[in-house]
Amino acid sequence: MAKDYYDILGVSRSASPEEIKKAFRKLAHEHHPDKANGNAEKFKEINEAYQVLNNPDKRKQYDQFGSAFGGAGAGGFNYQDFGRAAGGPFGQGGFSQDGISFDFGDLGDLGDLFGGFGSFFGGGNRTAKKAVRGEDVEIELTIEFEEAAFGVDKVIDLQKQVVCEHCHGSGAEPGAKISVCATCGGTGKINRVQQTILGNFQTQTVCSDCQGEGQKYEKKCSTCHGSGAAYGSEKIKVKVPAGIDDGQTIKLSGQGEPAPKGVPGDLYIRIKVRPSKIFRRQADNIFSEKHLSLKQAIFGDKIEIETVDGLVSLKIPPGTQSHTEFRLRDKGVYHLKGRGRGDHLIKIIVDIPKNLSRQQKKILDSWEK
Repeated sequence: MAKDYYDILGVSRSASPEEIKKAFRKLAHEHHPDKANGNAEKFKEINEAYQVLNNPDKRKQYDQFGSAFGGAGAGGFNYQDFGRAAGGPFGQGGFSQDGISFDFGDLGDLGDLFGGFGSFFGGGNRTAKKAVRGEDVEIELTIEFEEAAFGVDKVIDLQKQVVCEHCHGSGAEPGAKISVCATCGGTGKINRVQQTILGNFQTQTVCSDCQGEGQKYEKKCSTCHGSGAAYGSEKIKVKVPAGIDDGQTIKLSGQGEPAPKGVPGDLYIRIKVRPSKIFRRQADNIFSEKHLSLKQAIFGDKIEIETVDGLVSLKIPPGTQSHTEFRLRDKGVYHLKGRGRGDHLIKIIVDIPKNLSRQQKKILDSWEK
């Protein structure tokens, strides 16, 4: 009975190449033999259908003659050859079989999920061990308002795990005899081959005798007891960028807890900006208030405004109303990701006298009339 490749993938005969790829990805995930509920025969059938419908020439022949033209298996498709040709996960290229080109460039997630066709079909290995990584460290650093605006260099005395000075991270007592692990032969890995219905399936596990190090030593370090790290302090220089705001974080890669036999963790520094008694920040703009007397507001004046850059002269025009805002361009906070600065906005507060003398009241009354 002829196979209906469109029916196998669950798509219409007018399906676009993208629809065909999407259907294949979904079904491949569902029926891959590596999964507990996988189905090897169904998986092979899905691949066969995809290899035909994804190839414009083969699809054209199939639409005209059906599966009688030979399909993906023309000339004999061998899954061991597929594994050797693929050489690993999808996304690392493609291969050709009997004139048919198979490209898996956009199906990388299938390889990531199942470890790659190379290992599944006996053409490669799976590595169970991941690189050892030290713990990340998070601390809080308090800086002043002006330091956040302009940036500052700080030196932090960080208390954390550091590389053991006694053994220099090796974990072995200095002078102790170090030998190659006899179990794994120095590789740190143990290879195992499992036979499946689709060929040999090779896996790698971490050597339990040397914990993946590939070597063993007679005596552990007396200070760190073999871990390669000990608790201590380390001075770290931090460059706080201009424009950083309260609550933002600086990441220093590799400055966290060490992993003497792997990769160190990262250091995350959460910035806390101490509030200013004078200024208030909103985005990259700075706000402040300036009090004027009634006379200054009526007749105008030339006053000094305190900014993060120091004192700046500001001309107050006659008749200035209370809550009027004046803008000082480029006197705000530096932009964290870009050039230039924000502005400084000054709100004028006109102070109205509370206790007027009788003579002052007469003058005001006369002025109003």
